[in-house]
Amino acid sequence: MKKLLLLSLLMISAMATAWAVTDGVKYERVNDIGIKNIWIQDRAHTQDVWASKPYCNTSARTAVMTDGYIYIAHSNALSIIQGTDTLVQSVVYKVDATNGELVKTLPLTLDGNIYGGATLSANTVGVDNFGHLYISPFSSQLSQYHTVYMLDGETGELTHIADLDKGDVLQRCDYIDLMGDITREEAECNIMSVGASSETIYRWHADQGSDFEGGFEGDPYMNILEFYPETVTQWGYAPVAKMILASEDDFSGELFYIDGFTTSPIMYDVTGTLVESFEDVDPAFLPMDVGANGVCEFQIDGRNFVVYVAAQYTGVDEATMINKACQVYICELGEGMTLTGMQRYWMVPDALGTMSDGGTRVQSMNVEYGTDEEGNEEVTLFIYKNYNGMAVYKIGPNVYCDEPGPEPGIKGDVNGDQEVTIADVNVVIDMIISGKTDLKGDVNGDQEISIADVNVIIDIILHKS
Repeated sequence: MKKLLLLSLLMISAMATAWAVTDGVKYERVNDIGIKNIWIQDRAHTQDVWASKPYCNTSARTAVMTDGYIYIAHSNALSIIQGTDTLVQSVVYKVDATNGELVKTLPLTLDGNIYGGATLSANTVGVDNFGHLYISPFSSQLSQYHTVYMLDGETGELTHIADLDKGDVLQRCDYIDLMGDITREEAECNIMSVGASSETIYRWHADQGSDFEGGFEGDPYMNILEFYPETVTQWGYAPVAKMILASEDDFSGELFYIDGFTTSPIMYDVTGTLVESFEDVDPAFLPMDVGANGVCEFQIDGRNFVVYVAAQYTGVDEATMINKACQVYICELGEGMTLTGMQRYWMVPDALGTMSDGGTRVQSMNVEYGTDEEGNEEVTLFIYKNYNGMAVYKIGPNVYCDEPGPEPGIKGDVNGDQEVTIADVNVVIDMIISGKTDLKGDVNGDQEISIADVNVIIDIILHKS
């Protein structure tokens, strides 16, 4: 009997592995706007699946979603033998944004040659406002220039865009933010970075059709004097900048956030003036810890929202007193798009994981705008914390979460790996054959372990696709 069951289950295994798990949370609607998890792939919900992915690696640090795909950059992915040399090649993983399945691996090349080898050679992957992907390596405190490339999302070929001069003050820069058109064919382009363990920020500007120059009245750098909390005098590890899109066609980025490990997100303008901080924000909205950096904004139904990191590996939600890790807060901004007076809507997900990524600090997040099948406005939110997981959410007036998603680890997850698979069927069959009475195998709740429990698990697997 066991052999026949296993043979029949092999026929459905391919269908079962394509199933996308959700976080299983029923999120309440707030002010007539709803949110729903589309899928999640992480250490908290799909540990074995996530751990098996090639991008579950501490060198796969950032990710971005655009045009229905997710791109994950991995700086040290491949070892390529050329003659007597072994070369390290960076890659970008292209993932289907509808279900989290890997579409293809893009080995990175530059001028027909292997690209990689240098420390964190593909540390930032992003997309500009015109759909162009870009890659940028980290630059050290000894580097005069910070380099940016455009990425072909089909082939992995890089095109050199610029070596951005840091000027007279050299700091380590881990990540960049880019606004406008990286090609400068259709619009201006602005690029920002933040010096790690310093008070220095960098900005470069290029008019449409022009080359890059310093973005602070000709200078590429500026030292910031105002921080929050006021006791902080410099950014911490791996800080990030995020420019604010003032309007649909305004790519000046004259207002921007900086989040720097020792601070919560702070809004500045191009003069270096602190515009907004969390000083007058409800304490319940403060990050549970500031160990990770990341922030983005979006608009839906005529309202303005900000998304920022709630906690890295540890944190306690004051509303529930439950330990949380690697989540983000989603809040509606106050009047005049201010942090002061903002309203907290949700914290998502319930968790991604608690595994240290070796000090990466950054949590990637971005949105895409669209409509549902009936033409209703909605936003797709993507969040990614390297080495821990990623998730996609839908947000909008016509998004409902009336029914929670699947709850891995509850019904059918007999072996406790937070998935319902053939492995759980095997465990129950072994229980039946050996006469064990472990109640974990009593999937249908009839107080006994029998072939009926096997049938329930098979039904769960069949309905996961």
